[in-house]
Amino acid sequence: MLLGGRYLVEAPISSGAMGAVHRAIDRLSGEVVAVKRLLDLTQLARFEIEARVLAQLEHDRVVRVIDHFNDPCGYFLVMEHIAGESLDELLQRRGAPGLPVEEVLDHAEQACEALEYVHRQRVVHRDVKPSNLIVGEHGVVLVDFGVARELGESPAGTVAVGTPRFMAPEVFSGGSVSERSDVFSLAVTITALITGEPPSYADRTPLRARRPDVPPEVEAALCGGREFMPERRIPTVVAFAEALGRPLGTLGGASLARSVETPDVPRSVIEAIVRTAAGVFDAAAASVALTDEATGELVFQAAWGAGAAEIVGVRLPRGVGVSGAVAVSGEPAVVPECRDDPRFAAAIAARTGYVPNTMLVVPLRRGLETVGVLQLLDRRDGGKYEAADLSRATLFAELAITAL
Repeated sequence: MLLGGRYLVEAPISSGAMGAVHRAIDRLSGEVVAVKRLLDLTQLARFEIEARVLAQLEHDRVVRVIDHFNDPCGYFLVMEHIAGESLDELLQRRGAPGLPVEEVLDHAEQACEALEYVHRQRVVHRDVKPSNLIVGEHGVVLVDFGVARELGESPAGTVAVGTPRFMAPEVFSGGSVSERSDVFSLAVTITALITGEPPSYADRTPLRARRPDVPPEVEAALCGGREFMPERRIPTVVAFAEALGRPLGTLGGASLARSVETPDVPRSVIEAIVRTAAGVFDAAAASVALTDEATGELVFQAAWGAGAAEIVGVRLPRGVGVSGAVAVSGEPAVVPECRDDPRFAAAIAARTGYVPNTMLVVPLRRGLETVGVLQLLDRRDGGKYEAADLSRATLFAELAITAL
């Protein structure tokens, strides 16, 4: 089967609640790739928005998202194919019934490196398990981000997505997800690799009763990572790795926040603003544009998320587009459907490679003067920005301009 006129499907790899993954050949590059088809079509908008964000992730321990497209057969996400054996396959092949503790801790440390980067980019995986951790040429790689969610996103009205027994209780019950959810799943994964199978939620049998060679501090870390109540759980993968006796070293990977080469304000501040704005407003992309006093143009100084590299440095003529109109009027704007708004600068958006569905733009004011705008694009849950979002966004803009 040929998908998207480009990807020749060869064989199935896996399937789950949100999609099936197949091995395929990219006929343009000749590379082997993994193609995921969305099975739950009610999640199409969120899946498409999520794909744009995931395509920006760049870390040696995180699978690279190459492409996403619509096809008569469905909606697809294309990822690099990691050659190697999953930890689940490794456990099935060599477990007796579990793997050597030091080997498991090596894998755990590398999984923590992957998750620390992902969480730093405000993404939570939600399906950490042995089959989604591949031992490649250079160690463990975290794969299959098809069900990733924004940190702190409230999934009200949605069903839980993930794998039972590896899934954090709050995810299973449809509650809010956070990095603590991934800590739980990783703790269960490590326990399964040591004992040969994942524990049940109610299982509190001492690990050392089954594996006396497990150090006491490792058992304590795994218990802390598997706390049923998220507020009592080890809060971050950095803290979890340290509790395991494997503190993380230098943190790598490309940030989803970008800024121009010489921003008008400190780079660390303006990048922190767009990153935080994206998290607060559940946005797939956020950017700050400041007015060039000489020309009156808006210059996008920093951005986070989908299309960040393309929008940074773009100059928007005075009054052009929704952001240009907000800069002139000084009045915030909410656009539920971008394509229906006559102010929307579709040509400029197309040049950046990112045409949003919905957007929220608020002015950055210094006293009575509008000196720029804060722009938020696409809710990560696939919903639309509404007038109710404006008051919070205006308050955030006041804080942002104070920082700037």
